[in-house]
Amino acid sequence: MSYDLDAFVSDCRAILKRDPGPRGREDVRIHLEKLLTNREFVESYCGDHVPRGLKVLYEDPDLGFQVLAHINDKARVSPPHDHGASWAIYGQATLYTDMTEWEREDDGPGQAKLKPVKKYRLLPGHAGIYQDGTIHSIDYPDSARFHPGDRHQPRQHPARAVRSRVGQGPSDDAAAGDMTSRG
Repeated sequence: MSYDLDAFVSDCRAILKRDPGPRGREDVRIHLEKLLTNREFVESYCGDHVPRGLKVLYEDPDLGFQVLAHINDKARVSPPHDHGASWAIYGQATLYTDMTEWEREDDGPGQAKLKPVKKYRLLPGHAGIYQDGTIHSIDYPDSARFHPGDRHQPRQHPARAVRSRVGQGPSDDAAAGDMTSRG
Protein backbone atom coordinates (compact mmCIF):
# COMPACT_ATOMS: atom_id res chain seq x y z
CA MET A 1 0.00 0.00 0.00
CA SER A 2 1.36 3.44 -0.92
CA TYR A 3 1.83 6.30 1.51
CA ASP A 4 -1.46 8.24 1.51
CA LEU A 5 -3.08 11.31 3.10
CA ASP A 6 -4.30 9.34 6.14
CA ALA A 7 -0.81 7.96 6.82
CA PHE A 8 0.71 11.42 6.35
CA VAL A 9 -1.76 13.02 8.79
CA SER A 10 -1.14 10.26 11.33
CA ASP A 11 2.62 10.74 11.03
CA CYS A 12 2.27 14.55 11.32
CA ARG A 13 0.20 14.21 14.50
CA ALA A 14 2.77 11.88 16.08
CA ILE A 15 5.73 14.03 15.02
CA LEU A 16 4.23 17.34 16.15
CA LYS A 17 3.08 15.89 19.48
CA ARG A 18 6.63 14.68 20.10
CA ASP A 19 8.40 17.81 18.80
CA PRO A 20 6.39 20.85 17.63
CA GLY A 21 9.59 22.85 17.06
CA PRO A 22 11.86 23.25 14.04
CA ARG A 23 13.25 19.66 14.14
CA GLY A 24 9.75 18.17 14.21
CA ARG A 25 8.66 20.42 11.35
CA GLU A 26 11.66 19.29 9.31
CA ASP A 27 10.52 15.71 9.88
CA VAL A 28 7.04 16.69 8.63
CA ARG A 29 8.66 18.24 5.52
CA ILE A 30 10.41 14.95 4.78
CA HIS A 31 7.12 13.07 5.15
CA LEU A 32 5.42 15.53 2.79
CA GLU A 33 8.03 14.72 0.16
CA LYS A 34 7.20 11.04 0.67
CA LEU A 35 3.48 11.80 0.16
CA LEU A 36 4.26 13.71 -3.04
CA THR A 37 5.70 10.53 -4.58
CA ASN A 38 2.21 8.96 -4.46
CA ARG A 39 0.86 9.62 -7.99
CA GLU A 40 -2.68 8.58 -6.94
CA PHE A 41 -2.66 11.19 -4.19
CA VAL A 42 -1.37 13.90 -6.54
CA GLU A 43 -3.97 13.04 -9.20
CA SER A 44 -6.84 12.81 -6.68
CA TYR A 45 -6.18 16.17 -5.04
CA CYS A 46 -4.36 18.15 -7.75
CA GLY A 47 -5.31 16.55 -11.05
CA ASP A 48 -6.86 18.36 -14.01
CA HIS A 49 -10.35 17.33 -12.86
CA VAL A 50 -10.01 19.07 -9.47
CA PRO A 51 -11.91 22.40 -9.22
CA ARG A 52 -9.75 25.53 -9.04
CA GLY A 53 -9.29 27.25 -5.69
CA LEU A 54 -8.27 26.36 -2.15
CA LYS A 55 -9.44 23.18 -0.47
CA VAL A 56 -8.81 22.11 3.13
CA LEU A 57 -7.86 18.43 2.98
CA TYR A 58 -7.41 18.07 6.74
CA GLU A 59 -7.53 20.29 9.82
CA ASP A 60 -6.33 18.93 13.13
CA PRO A 61 -8.67 19.91 15.97
CA ASP A 62 -6.03 19.42 18.69
CA LEU A 63 -2.74 20.55 17.15
CA GLY A 64 -4.20 23.18 14.82
CA PHE A 65 -2.36 22.29 11.62
CA GLN A 66 -4.02 22.01 8.23
CA VAL A 67 -3.24 20.34 4.95
CA LEU A 68 -4.48 22.35 1.96
CA ALA A 69 -4.53 22.01 -1.80
CA HIS A 70 -4.17 25.11 -3.97
CA ILE A 71 -5.31 24.76 -7.57
CA ASN A 72 -4.55 27.97 -9.49
CA ASP A 73 -5.36 29.06 -13.03
CA LYS A 74 -2.97 32.00 -13.34
CA ALA A 75 0.69 32.49 -12.59
CA ARG A 76 1.49 34.60 -9.55
CA VAL A 77 4.45 36.25 -7.91
CA SER A 78 3.76 36.94 -4.24
CA PRO A 79 5.29 39.90 -2.47
CA PRO A 80 7.74 39.07 0.32
CA HIS A 81 5.80 38.03 3.42
CA ASP A 82 5.99 35.94 6.54
CA HIS A 83 3.43 33.91 8.45
CA GLY A 84 4.00 35.68 11.75
CA ALA A 85 4.11 33.22 14.64
CA SER A 86 3.28 30.32 12.35
CA TRP A 87 5.24 28.12 9.96
CA ALA A 88 4.56 26.83 6.48
CA ILE A 89 5.75 23.91 4.37
CA TYR A 90 5.32 24.06 0.59
CA GLY A 91 5.36 20.78 -1.32
CA GLN A 92 5.66 20.77 -5.11
CA ALA A 93 3.50 18.32 -7.05
CA THR A 94 3.81 19.46 -10.68
CA LEU A 95 5.88 21.94 -12.66
CA TYR A 96 7.83 24.17 -10.26
CA THR A 97 7.75 27.08 -7.86
CA ASP A 98 10.60 29.56 -7.53
CA MET A 99 11.20 30.43 -3.88
CA THR A 100 13.08 33.41 -2.45
CA GLU A 101 13.96 33.93 1.19
CA TRP A 102 14.54 37.50 2.35
CA GLU A 103 16.32 39.21 5.22
CA ARG A 104 15.65 42.64 6.66
CA GLU A 105 18.41 45.19 6.16
CA ASP A 106 16.86 47.49 8.75
CA ASP A 107 15.07 47.10 12.04
CA GLY A 108 12.97 50.21 11.97
CA PRO A 109 9.22 50.69 11.83
CA GLY A 110 7.28 51.02 8.60
CA GLN A 111 8.19 49.60 5.23
CA ALA A 112 11.03 47.08 5.62
CA LYS A 113 14.15 47.22 3.49
CA LEU A 114 14.80 43.65 2.33
CA LYS A 115 17.54 41.78 0.52
CA PRO A 116 17.26 38.29 -0.99
CA VAL A 117 19.43 35.74 0.84
CA LYS A 118 18.42 32.45 -0.77
CA LYS A 119 16.79 31.53 -4.09
CA TYR A 120 15.85 28.06 -5.25
CA ARG A 121 13.32 26.13 -7.32
CA LEU A 122 10.97 23.53 -5.86
CA LEU A 123 10.54 20.72 -8.35
CA PRO A 124 7.96 17.91 -8.21
CA GLY A 125 8.40 15.84 -5.08
CA HIS A 126 10.34 18.52 -3.19
CA ALA A 127 9.14 20.50 -0.17
CA GLY A 128 10.43 23.68 1.46
CA ILE A 129 9.84 24.88 5.01
CA TYR A 130 9.47 28.39 6.39
CA GLN A 131 9.85 28.59 10.14
CA ASP A 132 8.11 31.25 12.23
CA GLY A 133 8.87 34.74 10.93
CA THR A 134 10.84 33.65 7.84
CA ILE A 135 10.24 36.21 5.10
CA HIS A 136 9.75 34.56 1.72
CA SER A 137 8.07 34.99 -1.65
CA ILE A 138 6.84 32.50 -4.23
CA ASP A 139 6.60 32.62 -8.01
CA TYR A 140 4.63 29.92 -9.83
CA PRO A 141 3.41 29.40 -13.40
CA ASP A 142 -0.11 29.15 -14.83
CA SER A 143 -2.20 26.20 -13.61
CA ALA A 144 -0.17 25.79 -10.43
CA ARG A 145 -1.37 23.24 -7.89
CA PHE A 146 0.07 22.85 -4.43
CA HIS A 147 -0.69 21.79 -0.87
CA PRO A 148 0.20 24.30 1.83
CA GLY A 149 0.26 23.95 5.55
CA ASP A 150 1.23 26.06 8.50
CA ARG A 151 0.91 26.25 12.22
CA HIS A 152 -0.71 29.25 13.86
CA GLN A 153 -1.32 30.52 17.35
CA PRO A 154 -4.72 29.16 18.47
CA ARG A 155 -7.59 31.61 18.18
CA GLN A 156 -5.22 34.31 17.00
CA HIS A 157 -5.30 33.55 13.30
CA PRO A 158 -7.86 31.99 11.01
CA ALA A 159 -7.19 28.39 10.07
CA ARG A 160 -4.31 28.11 7.63
CA ALA A 161 -2.88 25.25 5.66
CA VAL A 162 0.47 23.62 5.36
CA ARG A 163 1.90 24.92 2.17
CA SER A 164 3.40 22.22 0.14
CA ARG A 165 3.41 21.75 -3.57
CA VAL A 166 1.35 18.64 -4.07
CA GLY A 167 0.03 17.98 -7.52
CA GLN A 168 3.16 19.07 -9.31
CA GLY A 169 4.27 16.08 -11.19
CA PRO A 170 4.78 15.14 -14.79
CA SER A 171 1.89 17.12 -16.25
CA ASP A 172 1.29 20.46 -17.87
CA ASP A 173 0.00 21.83 -14.58
CA ALA A 174 1.80 22.89 -11.46
CA ALA A 175 0.45 21.85 -8.11
CA ALA A 176 1.70 22.19 -4.64
CA GLY A 177 0.77 20.92 -1.24
CA ASP A 178 0.82 23.02 1.83
CA MET A 179 0.84 22.17 5.44
CA THR A 180 0.06 24.88 7.90
CA SER A 181 -0.59 24.96 11.57
CA ARG A 182 -2.39 27.11 14.07
CA GLY A 183 -0.99 27.30 17.52
